[in-house]
Amino acid sequence: MPLPAPAPEAPKKPTRPSDRFVAYVYELCESKGTRAALRKGLGLPIERCNYLHRYLVPWLPEAVHPDAKRAHYAVAALIAARPRTARDTPAIRPAADDEAASWYRRVNLGGALAQAVGKKVLKPATAESALHLMTRQSTDAIHPGLPALTRQLLRDGIDIDWAVLLEDLAWWNRSRDRIATRWLESYFRVTSAAQAADDNTHPETPDLSEDNNA
Repeated sequence: MPLPAPAPEAPKKPTRPSDRFVAYVYELCESKGTRAALRKGLGLPIERCNYLHRYLVPWLPEAVHPDAKRAHYAVAALIAARPRTARDTPAIRPAADDEAASWYRRVNLGGALAQAVGKKVLKPATAESALHLMTRQSTDAIHPGLPALTRQLLRDGIDIDWAVLLEDLAWWNRSRDRIATRWLESYFRVTSAAQAADDNTHPETPDLSEDNNA
């Protein structure tokens, strides 16, 4: 008599707080009404996010830093505002068991912009201009522009690692140079690798029209 097949393992719950928060917001967004309420916080300061408090206040500690609090509200609204084509895409999770080791290999916003360039969603000049502008700004200037940027990326099939974005926004005003450098490095690393792959796919060929005997 054949043995019954073992039950599939339940997916491990994320241990990183930012990943747990993103998973929580994804669950909230299964309700159309809740998703609409969260979406009302798009690009707004916390003082104008009255519809989000009932969902996010229970999650956040009372003593959370104001920048981190705003980052949580912003990311919740951005997730809720995903275009219909992106709603069925699951949240990005760590690829390895060791979440700490895999964290810096996950795609930040600079890497996402590079992917958009590779897929012809954005022109290189447009992506680089947007990236350089953001790296010089405070979060007060970055937050209002994120809804349009993330929506464009998602609409054209570019995934966003919300947990990475959440932590980067939370620390931006205190560690902007470090995070901005990581975004820029990711952008140019990805675009350079794509360019190298394209060069290998289309190697230069000799110009046979020339008269080599001249």
